[in-house]
Order: sequence, then C-alpha cells, then structure tokens
Amino acid sequence: MKKLIPLLIMLLSSTVFAGDDSEVFQALLKREWDFRLGEFPSLARQEGRQDSVALITHVSEEDQLRRYEYWKQVKLELDAISCEKLEREECINYRMFGRQIHQFLADYETRAYLIPFNSDWGFYLAWNRWGEETDFNSTEDYSNYLERLKALPGVMDEYIALMRVGLRTGMTQPRVILAGRELPIQKQLVENPERSAFYKPFLGLDESDSDAQQALLAEARKVVMEGVVPAYQRLLDFFVDEYFTGARTTLGASSLPGGERFYEEQIYRYATLDMTAEDIHQLGLSEVARIRAEMELIIRELKFDGDFAAFIQFLRTDPQFYAKTPHELLAEASYFAKKVDGRLPQLFGRLPRQPYGVAPVPDNIAPFYTGGRYVGAPLSAHRGGYYWVNTYALESRTLYTLPALTLHEAVPGHHLQIALAMEQGEQPDFRRNDYISAYGEGWALYAEKLGLEMDIYETPYQDFGRLTYEMWRACRLVIDTGIHAKGWSRQQALDYLAGNTALSLHEVTTEVDRYISWPAQALSYKLGEYTIWQLRREAESRLGAGFDLRDFHDFILSLGSVPLEILKDEVGRWTRQQAGA
Repeated sequence: MKKLIPLLIMLLSSTVFAGDDSEVFQALLKREWDFRLGEFPSLARQEGRQDSVALITHVSEEDQLRRYEYWKQVKLELDAISCEKLEREECINYRMFGRQIHQFLADYETRAYLIPFNSDWGFYLAWNRWGEETDFNSTEDYSNYLERLKALPGVMDEYIALMRVGLRTGMTQPRVILAGRELPIQKQLVENPERSAFYKPFLGLDESDSDAQQALLAEARKVVMEGVVPAYQRLLDFFVDEYFTGARTTLGASSLPGGERFYEEQIYRYATLDMTAEDIHQLGLSEVARIRAEMELIIRELKFDGDFAAFIQFLRTDPQFYAKTPHELLAEASYFAKKVDGRLPQLFGRLPRQPYGVAPVPDNIAPFYTGGRYVGAPLSAHRGGYYWVNTYALESRTLYTLPALTLHEAVPGHHLQIALAMEQGEQPDFRRNDYISAYGEGWALYAEKLGLEMDIYETPYQDFGRLTYEMWRACRLVIDTGIHAKGWSRQQALDYLAGNTALSLHEVTTEVDRYISWPAQALSYKLGEYTIWQLRREAESRLGAGFDLRDFHDFILSLGSVPLEILKDEVGRWTRQQAGA
C-alpha cells in the first residue's frame, strides 16, 4: 500500500495540470470544505448541517494524523494551481486558503494540539456552553443533544491521552499559570443533575407531560450523572495528580521542543505580517513611548498633584472609578453600547442585521477571564451576539475604561465586523467562517479610537481609559516577544504591564498569564490597528477632499476577515481606484 501512495499523488497532480486553474481550484475548495465539515461537527452545525447535530469532534492522535495526511495532499494540489491565472477575488481566496492549509499542517508538525487549553479557555469550558448554544424546538433536538453528551466522555479521554503525550514530550503549559485552573472543572462535579450546566436545557420540560418526555428526562439525568460528571472527575484527577505536577517549569514558547519554529508559526498565524520577534518588540517599545506621552498630557490637563505612578495608584484605588454592584457595571456598559449604536451612521454606510445583547461573563470562568469579550452567534441561530462584561471582583473593573471596552467588543468593534462578515454570502465558506485575529482584533482596537470621532468619551478619565487600553495592547508587543523570544520572567512582564497601564493588578495578572499560555495571539491587536491606521492615513493623503471615511470603512469590512498583507494590497488597490475616479 505504501508504494501506491507516491503513484496516487502523481496521478492527482497530473489531473490538476490537466484542467483550468479556476475550475480545479473551485473543485478543491469544495472537496476540502466537505472534508472539514465531516471532521468538525461544531462547524457543520454552525452551517446548518443536520447530519452533524448529534456528533462531536474526535481528537485522538489517529484523528490528528488522518487530517494531517489529507491536508498534505491538499497542499500538493494547491501548489500546482497558479494564482496569476485566477481572477483577483479568486486569487485572494487562493492566498487565504493556502494560509489556512499551512496553519493546519504547522499545528500538527509543531504538535500544538498537545496543549488544548490556555489560561482562560479550553475544550472543557466550551463544552458546558452547548446547552446555551443549541436551539431546542423539538424532542429530536433534545435527543441529538443527548447523543453529543453520550460521546463527551470518550472525547474527554482522548484529550487526556493527548495531554499525557504532552507531559512525556515537554509540550505542556507552564506550571506557573495553572494555579486555580481546576476550579471551572470542579463546578461540573454536581451531585444533583439539575445543578449541571449540561442538564439546564431540560429544566423547562414538564415531567408529567407524557411517557416519552418522562423517559427523555430520565435519560438526561442518567447521561449527565453517569457519563458527563465522571468524565469531568477524570479530567480533574488528571490535572491535579499528573498535569499540575508534571508541567514544565520553563516559561516561554522557545523552551518547548522545537520551540523556535513553534513561536515563528504562532507569529505567522496571529501577526500575518512578515515581521520577526525583534521587529515586533522594537515597534512595541516605540508605541509605548508615544502613548505614554499622550497619557502624561492628560494628567497635566487634569492638574493632578503627582507623577504618573501616583496617578495610576489614584485610578486603582479611588471608589469613584468602580461600580458597587454587577448591575451598575452592566448598566453602564449598556448605556455606552446604545450611545454608540445611535452614532454608527456617522462613520458607516452599511450596518449588520443581527442584534447583540449585554451579559455578564459566566460565573464558572469569570475569576480567570478577561474584562470583556464578544461571543457571536451564527445567522441561523435564534439569538444574537453577546457583549460579555466581567462582573467578578468589581474592585478590579474600572468604569472609566468601559467606553473603550464597549467600542472594542460590541460596536463598531467585534459585533459589527463579525456580523457583517457572516453576511458576505458571495465569499466561499472557508473564508466567510474564518476569523483572522490580526484583522478582527486590529479592527476592534481601531474602533476604540473611533470613539473620539463619534464623541463617545465624556470625561478626561474615560479618554485616559482609552489610552490605557491602547497602551495595554502596545505593551503586549513588548511582553509577548519578551517572554517567548527574549527569556523574560513572569515578574518582569507583570512589572512592565503594571508600570505602564492603569489596569487593575488583578487584570495585570490574568493578562500576563494569558500571554504566557497563548503565544503570539496578543500581538494581533496592536499590529492590526497600526496597519489600519497606516492605510487610512495613506488613503487620506492621496485622496485629500475626495476621501470618504464611510466608504473606507465599508470597503475594509466588506473583505470579511483577511490577513494584513492582503488587507494592505486591497486597500492600496481601492485607494488607486478612488483616485482614478
């Protein structure tokens, strides 16, 4: 059989050369997308595929290898197609598809799949949101959901097996960020099924309705208590008895086996620019200095009696800057969300159809979670997106940063961009469902500064909050590369972030642990925002009075989610077209 593989590859390659490049490319896209839907049921459900509603993704070493071998073949076929022979839009698709395939292959080759969680998210946290993310309109919906729960224990064991391989090979999270990560798992170890997040969808059913419904509820209780809960107990035992004690004591990604390539691939994924770790580090230092000067200017305008450090201490300790109740914090976030909603037409010609709401970060993840996040929903769902606000430890949730947080996570940041991207029906599925962090996070950080043009910031403190958020993202360039390429210690990173931003010390700690456990992702924010501002200033300079900011924003958002190199090419082309017109 092994001797046949090269022959099959040669035959496949010859068929590629035989056809029209566009036709062959379209056929390859369709085959690969069908493969992807079959491998990842959650993606298939998002796309409305009914044949996947009862399935769950398997992750064993055999599954990883099967996908890797398939994607190696896809790359071979893709390399035989010429982008120059494709139409412009199709060439964009070719470049983006090639990037995705490269990342799939790199994840296997660097064995990134052996570390399936970070400091604030993981497979076991995503699972307990299934009930909230599923539409229950019939008995069949409940039965399909139960089938997924029945499969969960087996996949839990697959994840544990992967992490055991990680322990043997040194591919683990650093031990220093693991303290307390067992708490979200412990919350699933209930003695009564009605207290389980997995049983929650069944709470609204009446046990007296019918024999069939009684049987459904009985089965649900059994599946949760005899399958799901013991699976989470196995995960907890593994973490406490094996992972926490066996995890590596080193910090940076460069200390992993093959760590230099691992970090390079993560930069490729999250930066999407041809930049080295040193390039990024130096840009970060430059941006930190620029933003620090703007922050000092506000302090002088406020006539504050003290230096920068004293002002930061004032912001961290004065009660006027903190909500007294979770409701007060959510109400303030909701106020700014609606204020921004009413001003969007000033800067955008096209707005999404999907609405969004404001909600607290779920209790089981809030202690280690970031201050806020956007949680989207497919267009087919019977719900909108959500802007999550973390109401845990209110003494660490500053009110003066809420306008910037709202602009970033809701509108015109993540919700606006992601909801519009889902409406790009003419784009191929692999592209419409992609989220490129440098584009999405870069756009959301850019959106924070748009608050100045929409007159959202009402006090100098709120404007300082905007700057402290921008400083926070600039510090990430320095800290992430410092940890993963320059040998920084955790304390060095904590001191740098605490000394340059007004973030609470709780947030400083959770953020640094996030950068440690999720290499390079934190680079995407500032690099994306920096690129968008470069492109805007170039377009403004070239077009002069002919520059229309609404058209500029609408064009960028019409691209969906693209790597920064493609964004630069496309905005350059758009600018030339506008100049010609």
